[in-house]
Amino acid sequence: MLSRYHMKRGVKKEFLPSGLRQDTRKHTRHILRPPAELVQKFLGAHSNLSWDEFTREYLQCITQRYVEDSAAFDTLAELARVKNVFLGCSCPTTANPKVNHCHTWLALEFMKARYSDLEVRFPDIEAT
Repeated sequence: MLSRYHMKRGVKKEFLPSGLRQDTRKHTRHILRPPAELVQKFLGAHSNLSWDEFTREYLQCITQRYVEDSAAFDTLAELARVKNVFLGCSCPTTANPKVNHCHTWLALEFMKARYSDLEVRFPDIEAT
């Protein structure tokens, strides 16, 4: 199963999701990380980048990664078929309060579209 979780400092282990947690924020090397400059354009104090523009640019980026080397995506999908894997991000935040306006949401949609047999769970929008 592939899902996402909200990364917060100081959360006790017993309150974290049970499974493999992978940090997918902009400063990591994860295949589903957003480019740092794209996040800055979207969340910056003087940003005028819309969610639709962020979506388009982020999906172009990970699609290009997938085209260049799908093996890392295949490995992630295979891992999520046998274990619970959670993509981590700090959203929702004050700058981005909507969990469905997070790159992890788009990443889940991307993986679901390419790996139809993969169980993908989206977070409850009402709970955030």
